[in-house]
Amino acid sequence: MHMLYDSDSFVVVHMQPDADLNGSEKPAAVQPTVPQLPRHGFEIVDKRSGKEVYLDGSWAEMFQLQILEWQRNTPTQEEVEDTLDGYVGLAQNPVLVH
Repeated sequence: MHMLYDSDSFVVVHMQPDADLNGSEKPAAVQPTVPQLPRHGFEIVDKRSGKEVYLDGSWAEMFQLQILEWQRNTPTQEEVEDTLDGYVGLAQNPVLVH
């Protein structure tokens, strides 16, 4: 999990389920040689509404293209926020703290 963006209005996190964050070695019988679900996704949290959306599949691919474009042409914060605001309509899940 990598935080990509954090502002007063939004948080964007890149989820990578096949990343081993704790560095522990698992026995070969337990650890598959190929990740079972090598898909990644992005979680966008709208702090204003308290809702989040998880983008995976083709949505994640489209968002990844947007991130690559931002890396090529550094946007202003307003441009980033306007783009993220476009995803707010998809955000249906309330953010819950466990």
